[in-house]
Formats: sequence, C-alpha cells, structure tokens
Amino acid sequence: MKKLSCDIETFSDVDLIRCGVYKYADSPDFEMLLFAYAADDGDVHIIDIAGGEELPEKIIQAIKSDTVVKTAYNAQFERVCLSRYLKLPEGEYLNPQSWYCTAVQAAELALPLSLADVGSVLGLERQKMTEGKELIKYFCVPCKPTKSNGNRTRNRPCHDINKWETFKKYCMRDVDVERQIADKLKMYPIRDEEHRLYVLDQIINDRGVLVDSELAEQAVKLNSIQTTVAVEQAYMITGLENPNSVTQLKQWLKENGVEIESLSKKAVKSLADETDGDVSEMLKLRLLMAKTSVKKYEAVIRSVCSDNRVHGMMRFCGANRTGRWSGNILQPQNLPQNHLPDLTLARDIVKDGDFEMLDMMFGNVPNVLSELIRTILIPKPNHRFIVADFSAIEARVLAWIAGEQWRIDTFKNGGDIYCASASKMFKVPVEKHGVNGELRQKGKISELACGYGGSVGALKNMGAVEMGVQENELQGLINDWRNANPHIVRFWYEVGNAAMKAIKEKTTVPLGKLVFAYERGILFIRLPSGRRLSYIKPRIGTNRFGGDSITYMGINSAKKWDRLETFGGKLTENIVQGTARDLLANALINAANAGYDTVFHVHDEIICEVPNGYGSVDELCRLMCIKTDWADGLPLNADGFECEYYKKE
Repeated sequence: MKKLSCDIETFSDVDLIRCGVYKYADSPDFEMLLFAYAADDGDVHIIDIAGGEELPEKIIQAIKSDTVVKTAYNAQFERVCLSRYLKLPEGEYLNPQSWYCTAVQAAELALPLSLADVGSVLGLERQKMTEGKELIKYFCVPCKPTKSNGNRTRNRPCHDINKWETFKKYCMRDVDVERQIADKLKMYPIRDEEHRLYVLDQIINDRGVLVDSELAEQAVKLNSIQTTVAVEQAYMITGLENPNSVTQLKQWLKENGVEIESLSKKAVKSLADETDGDVSEMLKLRLLMAKTSVKKYEAVIRSVCSDNRVHGMMRFCGANRTGRWSGNILQPQNLPQNHLPDLTLARDIVKDGDFEMLDMMFGNVPNVLSELIRTILIPKPNHRFIVADFSAIEARVLAWIAGEQWRIDTFKNGGDIYCASASKMFKVPVEKHGVNGELRQKGKISELACGYGGSVGALKNMGAVEMGVQENELQGLINDWRNANPHIVRFWYEVGNAAMKAIKEKTTVPLGKLVFAYERGILFIRLPSGRRLSYIKPRIGTNRFGGDSITYMGINSAKKWDRLETFGGKLTENIVQGTARDLLANALINAANAGYDTVFHVHDEIICEVPNGYGSVDELCRLMCIKTDWADGLPLNADGFECEYYKKE
C-alpha cells in the first residue's frame, strides 16, 4: 500500500467548531464511530467501530507509517482524532510528514473551504451527500434528554438502524468525493516547499501554547462584576427597566433632547464626547456594557486541553487568496493591543480577583481586561518567549517589487519610512519629534492608505479624519503620495494590464519579478518565490465607470461562491501580501532549523518558546532576515524582544 485515503466520523461532548479538534479529541467522552478508507486506487471500505468492528492491523500500520501517504479533506481532523484513538502518549500526535490535505490543495487554487462547496464548484460526478448535516447532529453530538427518547443524552446506532446505515454510506461517500477532488486537481499538486511548510504548521499546532488559566477565569469573573455595576448605574441614571435595550435607550435619549440613529460603538463614543451630564454618563456606561472584552478569554477557557495548552490556533492557507494563515479559537491575528503602563501589576490584580483595586488603579475595567488578553499566553516553566517581527514588511515588498528606489534606499539606510514619505510628499525635511515632525502623521496615514490604489475613502477608513486631517486635505494627500511614488503608481497599471492581456489572449505575460499566465480557465500570478496566486474563471467585464475590469469566481463577503471584481491596485495588494507570507514562511523554517520552537505567529510576527539560557532576540531576528535567492535586493529587517507573557511591545 502506497496511499490511504480516509474519512472518519466521531462523537464528543465538546463543540468542535467553537473549541477546535484538539480539545474535541481530548475529551474523555471522545469516541471513534466510523472509519472509511480506500487503499491506493481500490474500492472504498467502511469499518463500523461503534458497531464493534476493529481497524485491520494493516490499516493501523499504514496510519502509523511515515512512508504510506495519507490523504483526507481537512486532514488535521483525521490525524489528531486518530492519534487519540490509537492512544498515542499525551502530547504526541501522528507524524504529519506523510499526511496530505486535499483542502489545502483546493485552498491554494482559491477554491471554497468546505468539501461540499469544492465538490459543487468542480462539478463532481458524485457529490457529498446532503443528509450528512442531520446525521452528524444525530450521532456525533449530545442530544437533549426528553421523555420520548428515554432521557438519553446521545444517539447510538441501535436507536435508528436505517439512519446508521445511511451514515455509513455518507462516510464512504466523503472518501469518494475527496478522491474525485484530488483527481480533478492532480495537475496542480502541492509543491514540495509548501508541503514542508504544512508539516511545520501542523507541528506548531500540535505543540500549542501554554495558557494562564487563572488569569483567564478571574478576568471573566471581574467582567461579570463590571457588567453588574454598570447596569445598576445605568438604571439609577435612566430608571429604565432594561438599560441595555436599544429601543428603550433611544427613547430615553430622545426624551433628554438627543436623537441618535445608531447605537454603534463609533456613534455612541462620538455622542458621549459631545454631550454632558446624565446623557454623557449613560452613553459611557453603554460603551462599558457593550464591550466584549472577555469573549476571547471564554474561547480560551473552553478550548484549553488537559495539558493546559491551547492547540490548533493557526489555519494553514486560511486566507486562500494570498496563502496567508488565518486564526482559530483565540483568533491571534485580531488581538487588542496593550498600552497599560504596568501590565504585570494589572495581571496580578486581576489574578487576585480584586475588582475595586483594579478600578482604582487603572479605571475602565473592560478596557484593562481587553488589553490583558494577549498576556494569557505564557511560556512553560524555565522558558521565556522570544518575539520577533518584520519591520514594515508590506511597504518594503511593495517598494522592492515595484522598483521605487528612494523607498528601497530609505529602508537600506535604516530610515523612518513615514518621515521619508512625508518629506517626499511635502518637499521639506521631516524628522520624528524634530523639524516638521507634525507632518509625519500625514505621511503615516498616507502610507497605510495609498499603497494599493486607495483614494479618499481609504484614508477615511484608516481614520485620517479622526487623526486630525481635514476633509479638504484628503485628496491633496492622495495626489502628493502618488506624485512621490511614480513607480508604484505605474506598477498598479502594469499589473492590471498584464492580467488583462493574459486573460484576453490566454497567454503568458512576464512583468518584472512576476509572471501572469492563463491556464485551463485559471489566471495564475507567479510570485518571486515561485508560488502562484489563483483566480478562477477570469473574465474581462465592464466596471461602473464604463471601463474594462477583471472579474473572477471567488468567495464573496457573504461567504458565497460568486463573481468578484478586481483591479491593478487590488491585485498588487494580493501580490505584496502573498510575497510577505512567503517571507514569513521562510523565517519559520529558518527558526525551526535552528532549534527555535514557534508556538504561534501573528501577521509578520513569530512567537517562540525558548529555554532559559538558550537563543537570543538578535539570533532570531537574523534568522528571519536570511533571504533566499528569489528575494535578492529586498531590504529586510526584523526587531524583537523577550517576555514572560505574550504582549505587544
């Protein structure tokens, strides 16, 4: 046997979606129900484990073998669950080296993430069975005890034999669908470099990160106290039966001379700053009551495993347009920043459960709890975190790939890109905290908003007005930035034109460090690394301005497969972010090869759990900046720090 295609059905009392597969399989109530498999190109077979059947020894050996290739859709689920079923020692998992994930292969082509949706898009002859969702609900999760079901808390095969037989067919069909997908995508195999990265990603997820459970639990308790206090204060001010009610609060505000269309955070904060007295106090309380500062604490508490670590926070190729990682459980890519003057003191007070002291020392308890979320992630005993991240990585890649030499020189010379940009825009020297220093902020906001063709709307979305930029200045900033960066502006149009030519003529178009190619109904953009971005079924359409536009099939904002529109600036953003992802991938591999254990990573930042007395910030930064041949001339830089808990320095 050279290849084993498989799918499993399981039971656990843990919510898989909310807690992740590691916690799901870690439960004492976890149980394997069905194992469907096909050896090489043979027929699909089913092992009814819940019905008393056992996996054949040859199948067990194939699962454990590092030479037999295992394939599955979302293979991490099968690998982790089988690790528990086969009773591997705690903390050990099946070696991911021999596991290949068809979902990753589909994601690399920017296909949908679910098995059913991929099957539908590819037009498979035999699709995923639609009965599956109801059958999983019936057999795989606890049921509500009722008088009619004898007060049982789960459904077993004996409770509905016909459903069970259908469930077995469903499990077998999933193997069939996965193999059909693999066959359809065989012309687009996972590159060896990407498989090595996938294996490392799985090792990082298996390793997980230690959690300060005491801090998390006390934070939830203190937030509950804060909510109670805020509601009582709101009741005292308004006399409303339910001060949290949108309808009641709007009516109360109207009676007090204030009309407001929305009670969104932004609208309430703005109005609170403009009013005074009871109205202002009530609006501030509204912000306190609405702040969801403990959602992530609760996510960690319910997902932490028996080893007191959270596993599986990273999703490989989760952002399938660029290949970047997305997050699970705690969503590490979306953590609040910390600006408290003394994080350690705040952590200690929270762990003591002292609400009054926390309120007295720091005020705004929900905000304190929000800023402490990062700090629940800690290194194990006799270790510390070394955190390192790339400096202005997207700005560096954009300058390098577009050939904007003054920007490249600024980075090579260690300059501040915001000051340099402002100086170029306004044609005066700009120094941080020095001469014309007030212009640096305008340079910064322009840098953040303008790099991919953004206009006035992008500046507003970046908070330019809130930062003090006047409305009548916005278009001028756009013009100044574009005049200062002619090569980048030209690059947007060159990218758009190259993509259009490749689609129209069904040909290959080189552009500097990139290659645009139309192949079998897909537009590919080959990045400097050799990895390719994918745009399914591209067409040339007409945009709202009457000009040509590029459209393709992808996932829309409603998470539906739909036709989307793009342009040169947006394609440039994909190219830059995809390249930044490849640089992070290279950094992760360099760190691993040097013995640094990454526990998770966030955007362009790596967090390593390092034994005391081993390694250094300088070494990890150096490892991150070791460039491959394809990145020649790219001015990389990284900075970092050590810490006893995760934080943003």
